[in-house]
Amino acid sequence: MPAKQVIYSGRVQGVGFRYSTKQIAAGYDVTGSVKNLPDGRVELQAVAHDADELDGFLAAIDESNLGSLIKEREVSSIPVPAGLRGFTIVR
Repeated sequence: MPAKQVIYSGRVQGVGFRYSTKQIAAGYDVTGSVKNLPDGRVELQAVAHDADELDGFLAAIDESNLGSLIKEREVSSIPVPAGLRGFTIVR
């Protein structure tokens, strides 16, 4: 199972970024989480059963209204996080 971490920067806090990301995730077979970072960026961790589903999810974020708010994204492959269920917003 592929797993990725994406760190988004730009105007990504205080604009509904996490909530919108969770709504987009509902349309894909992904699990994971999204949270604000203290430095103003947003961290996304996502896991899917196949790479195409995960890539489709990440592309849907970029193609949504969120895309215009994103200045940069840092994408890394990560080990599958333990204990994930659904897609959650971390507070």
